[in-house]
Amino acid sequence: MNTFTYHKFQAEAGKIFWITIGWTIISVFHFWTIYSNLKSFNCDLGGLTLSLFLRGSIRTGIMAGILGGSAIVFIWEKWLRAKNYKWALFSIFWSFTLLYLLISILNGMAFQSSRLGRPFFDLEPLKLTVMRLLSMSEMHSYLFWLFIVLGTMIILQVRDKYGPGTFSAFLMGKYFRPKREERIFMFLDLRSSTTIAEQLGEVRYFNFVRDVFRHATPSILSSKGEIYQYVGDEIVISWKMKNGMENANCLRCFFDIQMELRRRMAYYQKTYEVIPEFKAGLHYGFVMAGEVGVVKRDIAFSGDVLNTAARIQSKCNELGVNILFSQFLLDKLSLPPHSFEPKKIGGMLLRGKQEQVVLYTV
Repeated sequence: MNTFTYHKFQAEAGKIFWITIGWTIISVFHFWTIYSNLKSFNCDLGGLTLSLFLRGSIRTGIMAGILGGSAIVFIWEKWLRAKNYKWALFSIFWSFTLLYLLISILNGMAFQSSRLGRPFFDLEPLKLTVMRLLSMSEMHSYLFWLFIVLGTMIILQVRDKYGPGTFSAFLMGKYFRPKREERIFMFLDLRSSTTIAEQLGEVRYFNFVRDVFRHATPSILSSKGEIYQYVGDEIVISWKMKNGMENANCLRCFFDIQMELRRRMAYYQKTYEVIPEFKAGLHYGFVMAGEVGVVKRDIAFSGDVLNTAARIQSKCNELGVNILFSQFLLDKLSLPPHSFEPKKIGGMLLRGKQEQVVLYTV
């Protein structure tokens, strides 16, 4: 398993883990609410013990989290990204119903077999489970878990909309007041974008850029990068210093993206008759970060580091290279052995700068 695949699997497994934890807590809370109400009205529970119900609720949460979480991460999220919402929501509804029935049958048979002291595959636990599925109380449970699934997917969609780092920062109010941070920035720009746009036309070029961004995103996330902005056919990526320096993530991200695009070369050749390629400029420094806007709130960064990174990227065509980064950034990085071999370009006077910036490529 290569590094890219490992990080992608790690991120997906992390999502499933936290969904399972969250849904198990919700399942126990749901059980406790119902159980407390029944006890407060002195309802006859037929000799069923608290521990039996509690084990059933925990089992439901874990099974739902693992199976439902896997469905969300590996199937349903991809449907929402690749298909229109009407088709995706309809398909999610029916597949959720089938998954709910599977989990209910398995958990019901486990509960009934434990209560009756009979084997799991005995006919009596199955009969009681089916009768339970046809009751009105089961419809309540079905709707309850349907809203939990939809709520989870909305949270994940909002998280993807703003990006993992940005979404958590909003929730915690981290940037409600501006703060000074040290960050790495990469300006990632499509090569020959004007020529490609003229060749493809407006509609095909829009779809082309959308496909390129979609295929580039997993490499950005696996390198712990945060997508700051999409500017036309350019992506501005940011890293906290620790995340960007770890295993030279900020440099590795660029080459992982290029590798992913080459892997899909046949698709781009067949669909657009164009092979996408990026050029990138990287720099690091201090920025001011804070929330801006009223209707459409966002977290904005301001500082000379962004202008410098953009100017560095603009030198790629002139110097005939795909990636450039400053010596300031190189001095901060601890490059893993046998990974990158930086080549010094030399001091360059960037537009708007009074002093030369020493640039490197790999």
